[in-house]
Amino acid sequence: MTPPLKFAAIGIDHGHILNMAAGMQAAGAEFAGWWSEGDGPVLPRFAERFPDVPRAADRAQLLEDPSIGLVLIASVPADRAGHAIAAMEAGKDVMADKPGCTSLADLEALRACVAREGRIWSVNFSERFQVASATKASELVAAGAIGEVVNTVGLGPHRLNAPSRAPWFFERARYGGILADIAAHQVDQFLHYTGSQSAEVTMATVANRANPAHPGLQDFGELALRSDRATGYARVDWYTPDALPVWGDGRLTLLGTEGYIELRKYVDLGHGTQKDNLFLVTRDRCERIDCSGAGTPYFARLAADIRDRTETAMTQAHAFTATELALEAQALAERGTCWEV
Repeated sequence: MTPPLKFAAIGIDHGHILNMAAGMQAAGAEFAGWWSEGDGPVLPRFAERFPDVPRAADRAQLLEDPSIGLVLIASVPADRAGHAIAAMEAGKDVMADKPGCTSLADLEALRACVAREGRIWSVNFSERFQVASATKASELVAAGAIGEVVNTVGLGPHRLNAPSRAPWFFERARYGGILADIAAHQVDQFLHYTGSQSAEVTMATVANRANPAHPGLQDFGELALRSDRATGYARVDWYTPDALPVWGDGRLTLLGTEGYIELRKYVDLGHGTQKDNLFLVTRDRCERIDCSGAGTPYFARLAADIRDRTETAMTQAHAFTATELALEAQALAERGTCWEV
């Protein structure tokens, strides 16, 4: 009998680590230990969620453990590439929170490490991988329900919660910029749903419109993409009003040649707080589809990929391309702009 996959976590600096670790546990993996530099605001929630998982004295203790096959990374974004490279050089596969890295130089170092070590570097694009309606949309698109997807519109509003944020959250050099960070989700979804292997950034903008007390923060961003088969637009921001019952009214519209799909992922205004709202409109269907059985197979697929050395969760090329496009959009938006970096 094959022993269960063991994983560790390095960096408990972003709350995404909670669902990353829980997702791997649900896929049958064993949480062997964790390490984080310092004690940030996420640690109390992490300790409550995983009280029996031991904290390592240092990073090396986890990297030198031959029984650990996967390392989850949710450190300060600017540190993620370094941790990932160290993990892969130690013979581990990696699941990084997005952004997987914050510079094109770091991305090239990651590409070289993957090629050299033969490891998996996966980025957890949670707005697709942890959303059942996104899974259902993938099934419908693959089945040809709306024909060929020729355009995507992705909206990623977030609640700022400034008092609860660690200092790095407001430092451009450490969080990487709003497009490299949040909009990486929308870039991932554009590539995935349109079947595009590559694309170009045709427009990108960032700004700080509402937070002068935090000059390093970019609280608004937008970008446009074009591939050989589709176009896309994304808007991201930190403006979610306090009255909204969820952290953000994330939406995605997929326009096909024979219909369209709209995802209202986390809330459907005026209809309670039900999440995973998927609407399908075609020549002969106009309906809301129940996504409760669609699941979120990313974690189980990644565990299988680690075992079988396959690419069912996400291809390595996709992880690199989505990250690269988000970084290119960030650079384009900031060209000629003086941010505190």
